[in-house]
Amino acid sequence: MDIKEILSQVKEGTLAVEEAERFLSMGNYEEMGYAKLDMSRKERTGFAEVVFCSKKADSHLMSIYERLYEREGEVLGTRATREQYQLVRARFPQAVYDPVSRILKIEKEDKVLSGDVAVCTAGTADIPVAEEAAQTAEFFGTHVERIYDVGVSGIHRLLSRAEVIQRANCVVAVAGMEGALASVIGGLVSRPVIAVPTSVGYGANLHGLSALLTMINSCANGIAVVNIDNGYGAGYLATQINRLAEGGT
Repeated sequence: MDIKEILSQVKEGTLAVEEAERFLSMGNYEEMGYAKLDMSRKERTGFAEVVFCSKKADSHLMSIYERLYEREGEVLGTRATREQYQLVRARFPQAVYDPVSRILKIEKEDKVLSGDVAVCTAGTADIPVAEEAAQTAEFFGTHVERIYDVGVSGIHRLLSRAEVIQRANCVVAVAGMEGALASVIGGLVSRPVIAVPTSVGYGANLHGLSALLTMINSCANGIAVVNIDNGYGAGYLATQINRLAEGGT
C-alpha cells in the first residue's frame, strides 16, 4: 500500500492506527540482512523497486519477491533464468516468465496502458533487449508499439512505419552492429529518442562498444543513450517521458 491508501483506510476505519503505524514506520527501507528493500521508492519516484534476478541466491530471491508482492501486489524482475521462474511460480502460480526478454513478473490484472511509446530494433537479434524495454514500459502502464527489424541496411522498412513512429511520445531505438538506427530515427521524429546499443555484431563490434560510440557521437538531435543491452533502463526512461507527455507524474 502507498501512503494515500494507508491514510484513506484509516479514515474509513478499515485499517487500525497501529497497523498503519507499522507500515509507515518502515521508513525508507526494510532491513533483510542481505538486502535493504526500498519500500518508499514508489512514493518518491513513481516506480516501485524492481528485482535484478541474476546471480541472486534462491532464498534471497524468494524472500524479496514475497516482500515486494506483499507491499505492491505485483513484482517486476529482470535477467531471470527459467530455474528462477520455476522457483517463484511454485509460490506464485500467477507468475509469468518470458525467456526472450528474461522478464519474470507478477502483474496486476486489468492494467490500463496509456500513451504511446515506439520500440524499434535494427535486427531480429536485437529483440531480446527490445522486449526487456517494451515489457518494462508496459509493466509501468505504458502502451507500446513494437516495430522490429527495420535497420538501415533496408531503410525502406523503417520508412514504411514512419507515421507510427512519428506519433509516439518517445522512441526507443535498439541496435547492435554499428548502431546507426538511432541517428536515422532521430532525424525523422520530433520526440525524444532513447538509443540502446546491443552487444549484437561481429568482432569489431566489441560486444556493443562500437554501437555505443556511434550513438554517443550521433549528429542527430534529441538522442539520449543508455548502457549496452540496458533494455530495462530504456523502458523506465521511456515511461517517464510518456507520463509527462500524457500530463501525469
